[in-house]
Amino acid sequence: MRLATIRTATGHRAVRVDGDTALETGEADVRALLERPDWAEHAAGAAGPVHETAGLDYAPLVPSPEKIICIGLNYRDHVLEMGNELPEYPTVFGKFAPALVGAHDEIELPEQSDRVDYEAELAVVIGRSVRRADREAATAAIAGYTVLNDVSMRDYQRRTKQFLQGKTWEHSTPLGPVLVTPDELPADPAAGGALRISSELSGETMQDSTTDQLVFGAVDLVVYLSEILTLNPGDVIATGTPGGVGDARTPPRYLTDGAEIVTAVEGIGECRNVCRAVR
Repeated sequence: MRLATIRTATGHRAVRVDGDTALETGEADVRALLERPDWAEHAAGAAGPVHETAGLDYAPLVPSPEKIICIGLNYRDHVLEMGNELPEYPTVFGKFAPALVGAHDEIELPEQSDRVDYEAELAVVIGRSVRRADREAATAAIAGYTVLNDVSMRDYQRRTKQFLQGKTWEHSTPLGPVLVTPDELPADPAAGGALRISSELSGETMQDSTTDQLVFGAVDLVVYLSEILTLNPGDVIATGTPGGVGDARTPPRYLTDGAEIVTAVEGIGECRNVCRAVR
């Protein structure tokens, strides 16, 4: 199953995407849908108003998640390119909902930063509340996966050892276009399956890797994070980015006004966003 949140003339709507059409489920967005204990059965039986997928205006997949939890330094190739050692525990930081934009929305480049970087990421979306999960419960708590571009203001990120100030600028983080349930993917990341993950900057490939490079996989992260707090439906876990980021290149390659950045995960889709400088 493929789910999305779209913008309509009357507000946000959760939809089930079937090929060329999208059917409204009756909920305002994907978080509201996932908060139903029977969300999978309900979405599978959706028969609401129908939209053509070619004209969909994608909102952030989960417009207002309770939590956006991000993992840093979690791909072996990226850890090495940044000159770090493989971590013993996940590096955890957060984002706030105002950072999110839709899969085709513009990314805002603030005038305060001239080192704005891209990071293609596989994101986990939680489908049921879970706390202190074992691996079986953690696997069952994963509703599906989507694409997140963890756009990062590297100059602010490196002002201190805490990443947050470089990671949650408003209107900077594409999320979507769809949630794909594990049974529809060519390989299930929860079972160690390898999905291709990539980014292209104005037509040039920057990142090209697979999710089997993850140090801590999707289930590992749900287990670990649920030790700390309760994960709830609609929560988003960004699992980290592979090698090839702009800040690690010589010379560095940052996002600039008018550039198009495409971040994609095999079997899910892509976020295709134009960057715009804001003053």
